[in-house]
Amino acid sequence: MKEQIRPESLPKHVAIIMDGNGRWAKKKGAARVFGHKNAIKAVRDVTEGCAELGVNFLTLYAFSTENWSRPKLEVNALMELLVSTLVSEMKTLMDNSIKLATIGDTKSLPDRCQRELKDAMEKTSQNSRMTLVLALSYSGRWDMAQATKSIAIDVANGKLDAENINQELIDKYLNTSGIPDPELLIRTSGEQRISNFMLWQMAYTEFYITDTLWPDYRKKDLYEAIVSFQERERRFGMTSEQLKS
Repeated sequence: MKEQIRPESLPKHVAIIMDGNGRWAKKKGAARVFGHKNAIKAVRDVTEGCAELGVNFLTLYAFSTENWSRPKLEVNALMELLVSTLVSEMKTLMDNSIKLATIGDTKSLPDRCQRELKDAMEKTSQNSRMTLVLALSYSGRWDMAQATKSIAIDVANGKLDAENINQELIDKYLNTSGIPDPELLIRTSGEQRISNFMLWQMAYTEFYITDTLWPDYRKKDLYEAIVSFQERERRFGMTSEQLKS
């Protein structure tokens, strides 16, 4: 599949909803946390794969605002796993010149997680091959709400004229400001929904859904998704004839 990928038409930004850790663990008769721990290989494999191909941005939906409602034991385990993964995967990020960034309400994360994130982002800040964006305590509705609130405050303080509010301005107030909209969304485990992820940003994103559970996802699966993306005609509201002309 890798040989079929055309470098000149790669998606600049790939976003992934990493789903199926719990079901993967259940199939093996283990607790859900076991699935999360075994998903690290998939994260490493796909991150390296995107960097090697020349993808500019990879966003991983790691923890949503709704995930806080999960059992406390699982949430605590996820936070500990985040910290340990940031430490253990630093070599991978540096070896591949990958810059780490985050989107989401990261102030709601435990203090230790915030410190490790800040440290990892500082250490990788000069890397330039690809940006890996972790969506942590993130949701599309949260992002739109915080952007709306910020715009309202700036209008009230006279920093912004309401008449000047347009789509481009809203983009600047979103948590994803400076990050291009994803061109390809991959969702594992076969679920056919976007789970409150980048609602504004995915207006023209191509979706690719696979039945593969996230812990089993590898580079070959990534290549298959990108080949599918490159076979599609992206019209952005125009007709095929307009694109050809």
